[in-house]
Amino acid sequence: MSKTTTIARIRSDGRVTKVLPNGREKLFRSTRTRTMSQGQVRNAAAADPDARPMTADQIRKAERVPRVKTLRRALGLTQAEFATRYHIPVGTLRDWEQGRSEPDQPAKAYLHVIARDPDHVYRLLSPEGG
Repeated sequence: MSKTTTIARIRSDGRVTKVLPNGREKLFRSTRTRTMSQGQVRNAAAADPDARPMTADQIRKAERVPRVKTLRRALGLTQAEFATRYHIPVGTLRDWEQGRSEPDQPAKAYLHVIARDPDHVYRLLSPEGG
């Protein structure tokens, strides 16, 4: 039995190409990747008890707090680095990330500010003060 590896690339316009050994690209056959209409997608999601879409009311009430671990990883920082940089006790950060506790309202607001402009927050907290 032989194995064949195909490298594909999705272009910014949504087309899928095959990357040839010489580095050039060849378009795959032009087939629709989504064979269902938007209405069919909505009906299929509504019929699946594990994938029910949220109602507009549920979306409005959903809590909009950045996930700490996701935020930290997006910044490319370890727990210790994030905790030191933003003056958060590392134990508290671990508890938030592992779900043992949740940030209180002031901490949630602080995390929102960090998510919005992490470099500015860091500069303001640095000894030079921005």
